[in-house]
Amino acid sequence: MSCLIGLDIGTTGVKAIMINRDGKVLVTDFQEYPLYFPKPGWAEQNPEDWWNATIKSIKNLMGKARVKPDSIKGLSFSGQMHGLVCLDKNYKVIRPAILWCDVRTTLQCKKITEIVGKEKLLKLVSNPALEGFTLPKLIWVRDNEPQNYKKIKKILLPKDYIRFKMTGKIGIDISDAAGTLMLNVVKRKWSDELLKILKINKGILPDVYESVDIAGEITDEVAKLTGLAKGTKIVFGGADNTCSAVGNGIIKVGLVSSSIGSSGVVLAPAEKVKLEKEGRIHTFNHSVPNLWYFMGVMLSAGISYRWFRDTFGEIEKEIEKKKGIDAYNSLNKLAEKVPVGSEGLIFLPYLNGERTPHQDGYAKGVFFGITPRHTKGHFVRAILEGVVYGLRDSLEIIKGMNVPIKQIRLTGGGTKGSLWRQIQADIFNHPVVTINVDEGPAFGAAIIAGVGVGVYKSFSEATDNIIKVSAQINPIKKNVKIYNEFYQIYKSLYPKLKTSFYEVSSLIV
Repeated sequence: MSCLIGLDIGTTGVKAIMINRDGKVLVTDFQEYPLYFPKPGWAEQNPEDWWNATIKSIKNLMGKARVKPDSIKGLSFSGQMHGLVCLDKNYKVIRPAILWCDVRTTLQCKKITEIVGKEKLLKLVSNPALEGFTLPKLIWVRDNEPQNYKKIKKILLPKDYIRFKMTGKIGIDISDAAGTLMLNVVKRKWSDELLKILKINKGILPDVYESVDIAGEITDEVAKLTGLAKGTKIVFGGADNTCSAVGNGIIKVGLVSSSIGSSGVVLAPAEKVKLEKEGRIHTFNHSVPNLWYFMGVMLSAGISYRWFRDTFGEIEKEIEKKKGIDAYNSLNKLAEKVPVGSEGLIFLPYLNGERTPHQDGYAKGVFFGITPRHTKGHFVRAILEGVVYGLRDSLEIIKGMNVPIKQIRLTGGGTKGSLWRQIQADIFNHPVVTINVDEGPAFGAAIIAGVGVGVYKSFSEATDNIIKVSAQINPIKKNVKIYNEFYQIYKSLYPKLKTSFYEVSSLIV
């Protein structure tokens, strides 16, 4: 039996999955690790936490599945995008990794834009300078921690660090390189011109590979730690968003994914590069060779719901401990009792600033319209609705670029509750579908491993045979009307609060 392993080095933990050639999920494992917020707007993690969790997760997979080690034909990775891992001359981590949701780099983004020019930046790397990207983080280290910057031998992204630890080989795949703000997305190579303008030494960047290229084999030490066979092949893998797209079969123009994980993402594949004139939508390289995609990103989607659960869901968490009833399910039931539109309570999900469409690291979360009628259930439903309003922002921009939208596929935590699925159909005013696979980016990483080692001849062969639509959720007309009205109010709030967001940020930083 041929088996494949996919690992997703995520923001909250590592998800590991083992599938057979038919795409059947044999076993899964999840290992959580800490997320640190040292200062307002900062988000960091210890790369060794990723490593320890990865080793434990693979070992658990092998123990649960009880398959022969040599049946694992390949392993590949998905990972949180944009994070900065700095390595010294001995390839040791210099400082905690700065994550995608960290927004400390507003000044660096302004500096990049001023030095390069907004139009030229879009021409060179197809994207504007945003706080989440890797390049501003690197320049922040240069500006604020010169002693650490001088030590840098190589920089990597999160999953690339784990792949290095498994193989001893340094590299980055095209889809993650696209999210650094240093890759010429059209020409598919590092932008020498941009690096020269900003005085970045190209030598600290890893070589760029295709997602399906074989990175190497696991070391003998990793084989002992995990139970994998010596010589197990490791495939480069991709950014979490492209892996999620592959795992949902989003590899053809016209298919669109709406993903609610830690972040919220709307993604649409493209056969040619097209730039949105204001740079509000990202244009990146897909994990499928010679394919690109347009993507809108909101920074705090599932993170918003998790924050509410952890801060105000003590009762529900206690019930979960005692009775095993998931806290999110308990909160969802409260939200189901609340009318569409949450009786005027509107949530702006900008807990860590926002990328699409506002590109504002100073933006803050807001509950607008609170009255004595509003209960915990209202606040939960407002969060679910507010996240989808944010996703609609991205969808509307993609529509405005004349990108065809034939089918919207749901993925991530937002697909698990029927309420959130219906809210997406209603706010998008478009049928949405779920598929027979809900394992997320790790599943896509396993497919990439299969294509890389030759278990599958192509991405199309894999996804056409494995991925099927399981359900369609149609918009409810009366709900669509209500949401359209509230969406207009939602859109009007950010411009009115923009200056106040900045003023508040200047007082607390």
